[in-house]
Amino acid sequence: MITDEGLNLLINLAKASDIERWRLAMFEGEKINNTENRAVLHTALRRPDTDIVKVDGKNVMDFIHSVLKKMEEFSDKVRNGDWKGYTGKEIKNIINIGIGGSDLGPKMVCNALQSYSRRDLNMYFVSNIDGTDIAEVLRVIDPETSLFIVASKTFTTQETIRNAQSAREWLIEKIGDEKAIANHFVAISTNEKAVSEFGINPENMFKFKNWVGGRYSLWSAIGLPIAISVGFENFRNLLNGAYEMDQHFLNAPLNKNMAVILAVIAIWNRNFMKYSNYAIIPYDHYLRDFPSYMQQVDMESNGKYVNRDGNKIVDYDTAPVLFGGTGTNSQHSFFQLIHQGTDIVPCDFIIAKETLNPIANKEHHNKLQDNFLAQQQALMMGRNLKESGGDINKVFEGNRPSNGVIIDKLTPFNLGQLIALYEHKIFVQGIIWRINSFDQSGVELGKILAQNISESRKIFADNHDVDASTMEMLNYFKRLCSEVFW
Repeated sequence: MITDEGLNLLINLAKASDIERWRLAMFEGEKINNTENRAVLHTALRRPDTDIVKVDGKNVMDFIHSVLKKMEEFSDKVRNGDWKGYTGKEIKNIINIGIGGSDLGPKMVCNALQSYSRRDLNMYFVSNIDGTDIAEVLRVIDPETSLFIVASKTFTTQETIRNAQSAREWLIEKIGDEKAIANHFVAISTNEKAVSEFGINPENMFKFKNWVGGRYSLWSAIGLPIAISVGFENFRNLLNGAYEMDQHFLNAPLNKNMAVILAVIAIWNRNFMKYSNYAIIPYDHYLRDFPSYMQQVDMESNGKYVNRDGNKIVDYDTAPVLFGGTGTNSQHSFFQLIHQGTDIVPCDFIIAKETLNPIANKEHHNKLQDNFLAQQQALMMGRNLKESGGDINKVFEGNRPSNGVIIDKLTPFNLGQLIALYEHKIFVQGIIWRINSFDQSGVELGKILAQNISESRKIFADNHDVDASTMEMLNYFKRLCSEVFW
């Protein structure tokens, strides 16, 4: 348990890390992503159009709100039936093709706001290069009523473009005319040339800027599937909720600032108590994808051992391993380790005060709340040998940390607040750890090596750019399944 004195010392650590200056620099568009020489302006995506935020001397708010207007007009057309497929039928299936932030964020929000969605619009998300992902979707949709959203900043992302090409080939085969692409594909990208070469009309391309990191991009044009699913008014409410949390983070004193408090508690758990894992447990079925989404936002942001100056390996721990699942399902899965495992795992428990589905006179939600409270009580208090009837197997040590996060109701506005809260928590941790939370060099190496291996596959010979072990595995695949693999 952290005492008031301990919390005040941790707040002083945040102050000593100059968090207030870094916080202002981010909101004002300074290029705090120093390794890529970029501003970090996902917060600008939810600001009102009357604000002024400049990057390289140009106010970016005009661009942001022009894209939002285009998203509103397009999402309304799809939802109203004005946007039709090539054969004149209304769109009933929306298939988002992306990966990473172009998949996890929109998918999480669409599922979280399912209660607000158009139930006759079927939402699908394809990300994996494994052909099974796209194949299973194509098996169940009607090409005449399907719209594909291809989300890739560069329009060169290997997984996304391969899946998009397969969908394109399928659509042409089923409808029988390449011209159908114009009615059934739109793009979210910065690469107009590649989008046009694919066959998508540039007028149906939604733009965003490189100062929006992928894992923070659901607020941008990447959020188009959200706007289609729940309507633009609800998407706007999502932005408004995030904006309100931004204002709290920007203006609240550090000792009253929710994101700062969550961050310094996490610093205490990671660096002082040496806990290497961390779990997020939403007690809400709609938030079932929230832990997976936060895995990317947290570990891709702060899973680094080089400081932000790029000249030193840090000699302390940074991001913990994040995992999670929904309550109460998780209680019947990995909670044995949470309660009695040799590793202590700090937990964030999340619940809504009011349910969207008051079934059985709210009895379901009452029991959900009971479990939400009971798990935290058990982690804190434990159970001694006497209370366990002398059975050591039933002893719980207790004194295991957790936070409880309670929202009034899972609305678009409150979801926006929740997501932004965790974004800012992660930002504060990165500043205290003196790392750049906004690049992801660790993601790039695997992409480069996969391309090298693809080239080695093509030439049927040893490639000196590939190490001997990998080449032997490649040749083994060749011998094992030459008819299908090569």
